[in-house]
Amino acid sequence: MKKIIQIKLLVILIFSFLKTTAQDPSFSQFFSSPLNINPALTANINAKWRVITNYRNQWINPSNPYTTGTISIDNKIFQDVVGNYVDENTRVGIGGMMMYDQSLAGALKSNYASFNVSGNIRLIKKEGYELNGFKIRHNDKANNDQLAEQRLGVGLGIIYGHKRLDQNKLTFEEQFVGNGFDTNLPTGETALSNMKPYLSTSAGLLYTNIKGNYNFELGIAAFHFNKPKQSFISDENQYLATRYVIHSNFETLLTNQLILNTNGIYQYQSGASYFSVGGALGYYVPTLEKEIIVNAGLWYWSDNAIIPYVGLSYENMQFGITYDATISDLRKAPRGAQTFELSFILRGKGKKTGVIPSPWK
Repeated sequence: MKKIIQIKLLVILIFSFLKTTAQDPSFSQFFSSPLNINPALTANINAKWRVITNYRNQWINPSNPYTTGTISIDNKIFQDVVGNYVDENTRVGIGGMMMYDQSLAGALKSNYASFNVSGNIRLIKKEGYELNGFKIRHNDKANNDQLAEQRLGVGLGIIYGHKRLDQNKLTFEEQFVGNGFDTNLPTGETALSNMKPYLSTSAGLLYTNIKGNYNFELGIAAFHFNKPKQSFISDENQYLATRYVIHSNFETLLTNQLILNTNGIYQYQSGASYFSVGGALGYYVPTLEKEIIVNAGLWYWSDNAIIPYVGLSYENMQFGITYDATISDLRKAPRGAQTFELSFILRGKGKKTGVIPSPWK
């Protein structure tokens, strides 16, 4: 009887979980997952194209309750039209992302796919100066103080999502046979059918200000405007709420070899909100043949974790790893709440944009 009660509590817990956490996955390295933050960041790249992969393993223990992974690709199009005129004045980009998310030790599985289109136009440019990308660090810093440009970007996206509950990873009281559970028996939970796939939309704006040796960006975005239905039991009141995002990013050259990157994000969805702020220092390793940057930084995830970051940029590749040092009550869990993330970015060769390397780009 005690075991039956425990199973009933588990079922209740599952339904509570599905009801209260119908939210999009989030990353500690949000700056390394731009297409998950704002469709206007699509093709906002220091290169012609970009491929990004992310992996997050949250609250590691024997059951590994949460794992999330993504792969995305975005690309500037029409970049070579009329002597690169489009890239200088009006940039157009396309991109897509695929994401999987598993929770309840893999019992609840979610898959997402998105497609974005973006446009970015120059608003203001200081006449008589030309931007020269990363190479600005090799020039006299004082000679570049008057470089100035302001841009406005817009992005639109469409998202496909599908969730399913793997009942083979769960046991129910109907399967209890006195001294254990027979998973070959029917569960009696016919209502737990696969959730129907959904389509939703996203949109965002991005403002960029480049002057001298700094970049500043400010963006706003929203996902799931149409609030698609999200329920295993055909509950009309259960839906995926709109996710609102505000983010900013700032980079500056402290010296010709030292870069400061800072950024922050605020997200709100389904009555829950969080913000994350922090920054990193990047050091150009002296070399004449290869461009190598070593990065180290720290972020604060509101009431959740302190997140140290270590990264390495080697030519057109960028690696990053973070560890969430939990500061919430979850740190008191018997096995702790161990969480880490990995990111990898590969950028294709092409005309540089911006002044200095940016984790957003």
